[in-house]
Amino acid sequence: MKLELWLAAATAAFVLAACGASDGGYESRGVTAPAAPEAMKMADQSYAEEANEGGATAPDAPGAVQYIAYSHSIGLRIPVKAIEPTMQAHIDVCNTAGPAVCVVTNSQLNAYSDDEAWASLHIRATPAWIDTFLAGVEAEAEAVKGEVTSRQTTAEDLTVSIIDTDARLKAQILLQARIEELLADRPGNLGELLETQRELARVNGEIDSLTSSLAVLRQRVDMSQLAIDYQTKINPVSQGALAPLGDAFGSFFYNLSGAVAAVITAFAVGLPWLMLIGALLWIWLRLIWPRIRRKKPPAA
Repeated sequence: MKLELWLAAATAAFVLAACGASDGGYESRGVTAPAAPEAMKMADQSYAEEANEGGATAPDAPGAVQYIAYSHSIGLRIPVKAIEPTMQAHIDVCNTAGPAVCVVTNSQLNAYSDDEAWASLHIRATPAWIDTFLAGVEAEAEAVKGEVTSRQTTAEDLTVSIIDTDARLKAQILLQARIEELLADRPGNLGELLETQRELARVNGEIDSLTSSLAVLRQRVDMSQLAIDYQTKINPVSQGALAPLGDAFGSFFYNLSGAVAAVITAFAVGLPWLMLIGALLWIWLRLIWPRIRRKKPPAA
């Protein structure tokens, strides 16, 4: 962080040294050695003052503010006919709360059959709204003869990222103000003006990028994520539960014909080998083995 502040301050000092000259004309000069440390000290001091005014403190200081982003997930197993109405009720509750409190980011519903379906819902809402929602979701599942199968909560500490981004943003804003002062009070020749304006454009782009990044980080803290997974609770006597038996009877003749075809194929592949083995065995028993027995000497 201090290295970036030093580079930013050194750039401002370079522009100041390049633009500083007598009224009769302007000349380019190199940056003197004391200029960079002085500018860096001023930037650090300004950042410290503004950080204290904004209430930002180091993450390891006593009483430091912590920025935590929470993500929740919950799994529901409910009857197939209640999946779509339950998900739609959750969407309606979120939309009723308003975009400042709750926003639906993604919803999905897949119906595989009359007895099996799956759905998911992703919500971004304030921590208070999510706590209220999670407190009543179990009773809501029981009301439709379902159950809660899983719960999970994860936390991500964004304190360092937010404080670091905020400090970089304040340093760039300070550098922007100094460059604008140089352009207003101490104009130079065309080359110096173009160089100063290019540096100002770079700083403005860095400010826009840091502002967006800081807004995203703060939004993750202000509004937590919630993922709801809806699964089918299968009835033991439903058509879906008996489907494997129906499939087995329906494919009986197909499986039987497949097995017979496999036997015929194996017989066709093995028949030439059986004929060859039979011919060799016949030659051994009829021609070779009798001669061997005749050559054996009689027992004593």
